[in-house]
Order: sequence, then structure tokens, then C-alpha cells
Amino acid sequence: MNPPPIALTIGEPAGIGPEIAGMAWDALRGEVPFFLIGDPAHLPKGTDCVEIAAPDEVSAQGTALPVLPHRFEGPRVPGVAQPAQAKGVVAVIERAVALAASGKASGVCTLPIHKQALQDGAGFGFPGHTEFLAHLCDTQDVVMMLAGPQLRVVPVTIHIPLSEVKQALTPDLLETRIRIAHDALVTQFGIAQPRLAVAGLNPHAGEGGRMGREEIEVITPVLDRLRTEGMAIAGPLSADTMFHAAARTGYDAAICMYHDQALIPIKTLDFDRGVNVTLGLPIIRTSPDHGTAFDIAGTGTANPTSTIEALRMAWRMASARS
Repeated sequence: MNPPPIALTIGEPAGIGPEIAGMAWDALRGEVPFFLIGDPAHLPKGTDCVEIAAPDEVSAQGTALPVLPHRFEGPRVPGVAQPAQAKGVVAVIERAVALAASGKASGVCTLPIHKQALQDGAGFGFPGHTEFLAHLCDTQDVVMMLAGPQLRVVPVTIHIPLSEVKQALTPDLLETRIRIAHDALVTQFGIAQPRLAVAGLNPHAGEGGRMGREEIEVITPVLDRLRTEGMAIAGPLSADTMFHAAARTGYDAAICMYHDQALIPIKTLDFDRGVNVTLGLPIIRTSPDHGTAFDIAGTGTANPTSTIEALRMAWRMASARS
């Protein structure tokens, strides 16, 4: 028996979300069952859609994009965020999470939001999607994974200045990130014995302490402790030799110490097909790895590839979990 369909949230209506939702359905019809939660009136003119009352009405073989309607305040104006619609954006995310938590949806794929519009119109007090989802799921520790066809990466520290990474990189944080990533690879990706490669912080992984001691004092003790539990972990490794083709065959995910150390290699390998996956939630959540793209909204030139891959990944994860 197949899992229930994936819930796709509309995101910021003024962005490219309404456009790529229809494009994704055209590409995935017959492959991935999903439905959009949003206002059908915001879809581009000519989008073939059908309103549904519940997720169980979705058929992957259908010819029209299934939409669980959620009416917004006012029309869509491409490229111009309207704070009056912010409460609708937030409510759509809440509906999707509730459907996934109840088992009526297999997971949630979120189209991009505009945080300033949400703050202005709805008093949105979260840094972004991930933190809001963690709040809705009553979860404290979540991990960001960027995944593509050739590489999965997990940054230990994320959106902080490089000058603050050393202080933020604590043994507890590193261990938590590794444990969540390891568990998710087992339960959501179907990898029975995950292999992890852990990067060092400093050039050449510190070169025995000559270029920094974080590898010796922070990273290695954590990795040694986790290895005694049976985890397959390599490292700390020199980050400049971890991402070539031969090296990537030796692990299922790379644990990196800071944002750019993780994101530069995956975006270089395949910029359009990278997917943002939130690990540590009780539900499956994926997202395309791009923003609202106000500059091209309404032009019909948006690239749906990352959203297509995000929906595919959510469906694979749901299938592995079931």
C-alpha cells in the first residue's frame, strides 16, 4: 500500500511558488502523488487544477493539479509581497504540518516564503521555515541537510558569521548534529548502516595541531565516542579532499563545520537539483533550495527543477519510512 500524498505549501504568493507548483505537477504526474495547499485564484492563468476536500482524493494519475483550497486576502501581484496575505501563508504551513502529523499526508514540501512580509503582516517571529516547523512539531533539535543526486551535506553551524564558528562549535552541538543525521539516514533514507565523513574545521584538518587544535580538542573526542557505539565515521578529514568523485563513494553524508564548507560543494556539483531537508522533525519536510525570486515572478521563466527534486525526495523518504 502506498503512503498518502505529499502536501506542497504555496509559500509567498507573490513569488514563483504558484508557477512552479503547476510545472512540478506536469513533470511528476503519474510518479509522485502530491497536492497543493493554497488559493487556486493565485495560480497562473491556464493552470489546470482541481479543488479537493481532503488528501485522500489525490490520484497521481490525474490530469489536473490537486489543490486543497485556502483562500487568501486579495489577488496575487507577482513580485510584490503583500503583508495582508501573510496570515494565509502561515496558516497554510500550519495546515500542512497538521495533515502530516495526523498521517493524512506523508510529508510536507514547502515553497519559499518571504520572511519580511510575514513579519510585517503576521508578526512572524521565527528566523525561517525550519524554526517555525520545529515550533509546530514541538521539537528543539533540528538539522539542515542539503541533498542532491551526488552528495548529502549537513552543516553543524549554519547562519552565523565565520568569526563565530569556533565558539559555536561545541562537543554537544557536534554530537547532536551527527546523531540526528545518522538516525535520519536510517529511518528516512533507508540506509541500514550509514557511513559518515566528518570534515575538520581548519585547513588540512589542523595538520596535527599546527593549524589549529579544534580537531584534537573538540571533534576527535566526539567521533571516537560515537565510534564505540558502532557508528561508521571517518574523520576529521581535510575538507579540500572530501568532495571529489572518488571520495564521495566512501560515505552517505558529509558532516561539515560551517555553512559554506557544506554548501559550496553541493551547489557546485548540481546547483539546480539541491534539496533542503529538515532532519529531526517527527514529520518529513523538504524544500527547494532557492528563494521567492521576485525578480522573475510572473514571467513564466522560473526553473521548477529543485521543487521537482524536493517532491521526489519527500516521496522516497515516505516510502522508505513506510
